[in-house]
Order: sequence, then C-alpha cells, then structure tokens
Amino acid sequence: MLGCTVMQYRGTALVTGAGSGIGLATARVLAASGFSVALASLEPDAPPLTDAMCYYRADIAQIGEHAALLARIIADLGPLTCLVNCAGVTSLVRGDMLALTPESFDRVLAVNLRGTFFLTQVVARHMLDCPPPADVPRSIITIGSSNAEIVGETRADYCMAKAAVGMMNKLFAARLASAGIAAFEIRPGIIHTAMTSPAVARYDRFVADGGVPMNRWGEPDDVAATVLTLARGDIPYATGIHLDIGGGMQLHRV
Repeated sequence: MLGCTVMQYRGTALVTGAGSGIGLATARVLAASGFSVALASLEPDAPPLTDAMCYYRADIAQIGEHAALLARIIADLGPLTCLVNCAGVTSLVRGDMLALTPESFDRVLAVNLRGTFFLTQVVARHMLDCPPPADVPRSIITIGSSNAEIVGETRADYCMAKAAVGMMNKLFAARLASAGIAAFEIRPGIIHTAMTSPAVARYDRFVADGGVPMNRWGEPDDVAATVLTLARGDIPYATGIHLDIGGGMQLHRV
C-alpha cells in the first residue's frame, strides 16, 4: 500500500485496473465524491493520489492472493461497500479467430472472467459478513463491454469473456439482492484508452461514418460518471441490469 490518509467517507470502494484509463478515472471520481478508494493495479508505481486514495499493486488473475489483498484494504480503509471490477486485458493479437492461440485465450479468461469472478466472490462474502449502517448503499459494479453482444471477430476471446461477465453480473445480483447488495454491469463502447489505441484509425473511421450516433469517442470519465451514479445508490430499485455507455453504438439500426 502506498500512503493515504484515512478519513470518514461515503463508503469504501475497491477499484481494480485502477492504474490508468477507465479504472483510474473511476477511482478519481469516487474519491472526489466522498468515497475512500483502494486502487488495485499491476503497475509498480501509483498514479497521483489524493488523501482519499490508497494504491495496492495486485494481479487479480492470482486468485490465491485475493483474501490477503482484501484484508490489507480493510485494515487500512475499513469494510468495503463498493467493488468496481475494471481490470481487464484484450487479445494478445487482433486477428482471425481461426488463428487464436490458447495462450491468448487463457490470459484473457484468467483476468476478465476467472479473476474477476473469484475476487467478486471474496468481496461478496465480506459484504455479507460486515453490513454497513442502513443508509449506506452497497454495490458490485463490473465493467463489461459492448462486445458482450456486438461481434468483434478480431478479438474472439475478449468477446466470449465479456459475454460471460454479463451472466456473472446477473448471478451475483440474484444471490445478493436480499442482503441489499446491488450488482450492475456497464458496457462501454469505443472509449479512449490504451486498450483501444491500436485501433484508433479504424475507430475514427467508424465514428466518422456514423457508427456512433452521438458522433464522438467516449472518454473514461463518461464511464466513471455512470459508476458514481450506481455506487451512490441513485438507482435504488434496480439490480442485475446492464447499462450501455457507447453513445448509441449498441442501437440496432436499419
């Protein structure tokens, strides 16, 4: 853990994949809005932190390390009230799915599905054991992808993992609803991040040709704002749903 000042906040959130991109934007928005935030990421060096943020170097694919990570966060910041599953990787090589390698498939599934599921399992058990005051909402928010439904032939392993994450969200929602823990999935469209940088020219053409009705790329802050809405409990009578944050890209148009 890299230094933080622990104060009393709206709740405590763990954001995985928080070293950059959507995860970092989410951590910053939550911290600015009254949460104390644990940022977990593989990067050896922490991004700039505020007093409300603590950084933990962690690889969620290493499921044997989940319990120790959670214990450190609880000791530093207190019981978790929000988990944001943002850690994810894409295919080692974009290309023909007939050439997809087991190495790429296993890597994507290890992080995007297996690691995410088992970390959520550990956090869910903790949330059930440590209920907060009645006025504090609890949530598990998973960053999926528009590729849960939209075919991306050059990233078959990524698409399959994100489709499975959609069902994972529904399963946790059903299991935890009676305890007052909501589960949501956010499906970003084309967002400016390191993951999309190899395909900038292609996506620029796609946006210019009308593929995104709002006629622009998305930004990490677009997704982070949605996470904040859910984490604050601003949609109180909902769970198990997904929200498309893609500028209308997910609309089927003829």
